[in-house]
Amino acid sequence: MYRLSFAIVFFVGLISISAQSPHGKNFKMACEKCHNPFGWKIDYRTLQFDHNKTDYPLEGSHELVDCKMCHQDLTFKGAPMECVSCHTDVHSQSVGNDCMRCHDTETWLVANIPEIHESNGFPLVGSHGNLSCIECHTSETNLRFDRIGNECVSCHRDDYLATQSPNHQQSGYSMDCIECHNPLGFGWDSESINHDFFPLTQGHDIKDCTQCHTTGNYSDASPECVSCHQNDYASTQNPNHGTAGFSTDCANCHSTLPGWRPAMLDHDFFPLTQGHDIQDCNQCHTTGNFADASPECISCHQNDYAATQDPDHQASGFSTDCVNCHTTAPGWRPATINHDFFPLTQGHDIQDCTQCHTNGTYSGLSPECVSCHQDDYLATQDPNHQTSGFSTDCASCHSTSPGWTPATINHDFFPLTQGHDIQDCTRCHTNGTYSGLSSECVTCHQSDYDQTSNPNHLAANFPTDCAACHTINPGWTPAEFDHDGQYFPIYSGTHRQAWSDCTDCHINSSNYAEFSCFQCHGQSQTNNDHSEVNGYSYNSMACYECHPNGRS
Repeated sequence: MYRLSFAIVFFVGLISISAQSPHGKNFKMACEKCHNPFGWKIDYRTLQFDHNKTDYPLEGSHELVDCKMCHQDLTFKGAPMECVSCHTDVHSQSVGNDCMRCHDTETWLVANIPEIHESNGFPLVGSHGNLSCIECHTSETNLRFDRIGNECVSCHRDDYLATQSPNHQQSGYSMDCIECHNPLGFGWDSESINHDFFPLTQGHDIKDCTQCHTTGNYSDASPECVSCHQNDYASTQNPNHGTAGFSTDCANCHSTLPGWRPAMLDHDFFPLTQGHDIQDCNQCHTTGNFADASPECISCHQNDYAATQDPDHQASGFSTDCVNCHTTAPGWRPATINHDFFPLTQGHDIQDCTQCHTNGTYSGLSPECVSCHQDDYLATQDPNHQTSGFSTDCASCHSTSPGWTPATINHDFFPLTQGHDIQDCTRCHTNGTYSGLSSECVTCHQSDYDQTSNPNHLAANFPTDCAACHTINPGWTPAEFDHDGQYFPIYSGTHRQAWSDCTDCHINSSNYAEFSCFQCHGQSQTNNDHSEVNGYSYNSMACYECHPNGRS
C-alpha cells in the first residue's frame, strides 16, 4: 500500500511538472493553435500563428522554414532580423551584409543587376550590357564582387596603352574613354568618336584623322580655322584675304561645304539691297582693302552729291547722308524727303520746293510761320493783326486748310458759351485791341450792373463778379444768389421759412445793403430776452454782430 501511494504521488507530480509550457510564461497562445492531439510536431498546413503581425513578416522561402531554424529556443525570443544572422556571407563582405539589396526571398537569384550598377554610378549600357560579370569582377569565381571603380581606365588601361592608331599615350589622350568613345555603342572604332567640340560635317568629314592631326598629337589641335587653313587664307587672291584684312575666322563667311563655296559674306552691317546689290565687290572696295571701307554714303557717292543740280545739294547745304531723302531703289528715285519737322499738309502741300525755299537755301530755314507769312500778317485788316497785337504764330488761330480759313481762335482762357457765344469779335473787343483785355465781368457789364434796379445792384453793394449770382444763359437769368453762403442764412437754420419776400427784411427796396430785424422781432420781447446782456442795443446791425448765423 505504501508503494502504491508513492507511485501515485510521483505520477501526479510528474504530470504537474510536465504541464508547464516550454515556451515560457509570456507566450499566451493556446496550444491547439500550433499543435494537434496526435503529437507535438507542428503541421504547417493547420498552423494558426500569424507571423505577419510580428516585426518580421514571412515571405517566399522564409514561409517554409522550420521555426527552430531561426529561433534557437522555444521561447521564440531574440531572433535577429539581419540576413547575416542566418545566412553565411559567401561574398566575404565584398557587397555588404544586406542580402535584400540583390536577392529576393523567392529564388535567391539576382535579377536586378542593371539597377544595382546604375545606383552605383556605372550603368550597364551599350557593350557593357553584354558582358559577363567575371570580365570586370575577376574575383567572381570566388563569389567575391570587389568594387573596381567607375573610371574607364580601371578596366581599359591595357587597351589605352596598347592603342597605336593613334597612340593614345603619346598623343596625351584623356584616360576618360567616353570623352571620345560613345558608351552607348557596341564598338570602339572611329565612327563612335565623340567629336562634338568640333563637328565633323561636310568638308570636315574626313576619315583620316592625320589630315588635321598632322603632328601625331591629338590633344593640342586648335579649333581655330587658321590653325589648318593658314595656307588657304594666304594664297587666296580673289579677293586677297591678307591684303583686305579679312578675319582669319573662316566661318564668318564660309560654310563647311566641299570647296567652301559658296561663301556667305555677312554684310548685315551694310545691307546690299536694290541699288547696292552689286556682285563685283571691287565696285565699292576700289582699293582692294575690304576692312576699312566706310559705311558713310558720301564715301562712295561724293561725285553724285557734288554733281546734282536739281536742287544743287552742295549749294543748298543738304546732308551728305543720302538715306535722309533717298532709298536704295535703282537710280535712287523717287527721293522721299523727310519733312516731318515741318509737315507739308493741306495749304503747305506744295510740290515746288522753291515756293518756300526762295533763295536756294534748304537748310537753316526757320519753321516759324512769320518767316513766310510776314506779308499776310501785315496785310490782314479784319481784324488788323498788327494793331490788335495778334501773335505771329499763325497756328495759334489758323489751320493749314487752303485760304487758312476758317480760323479757329483758342478762346479757352475765356470760354465763349451761351450768352457769350458772339460771332462778332468787336462786340467785346470794341477798341480793336485783342490782347490784354481783362476777363473780369465788369469790364463789359459795368453799365448793366449800374442800371439794374430790381434789386439795385449798385445801392445794395452787390459784387461786380456777375458769375457769383448769374449764369451765362441768354438774358443772364435765372440768377442764383447765395444768400446763406455770402451773407445771412435764410434758407437754413432758424430763419428757414420765416419769411416770404425780400422786403420782409430789406425794407428799403432801393438799397438792399440795408436790412431790419424788427419787422419780426419786437422791442419789448427783445429787451426782455437781453435784460442781462451788457451793452445791449436794440439795433439791427447790433443784432447781426452778435447773431451772424441767426442763432441765439
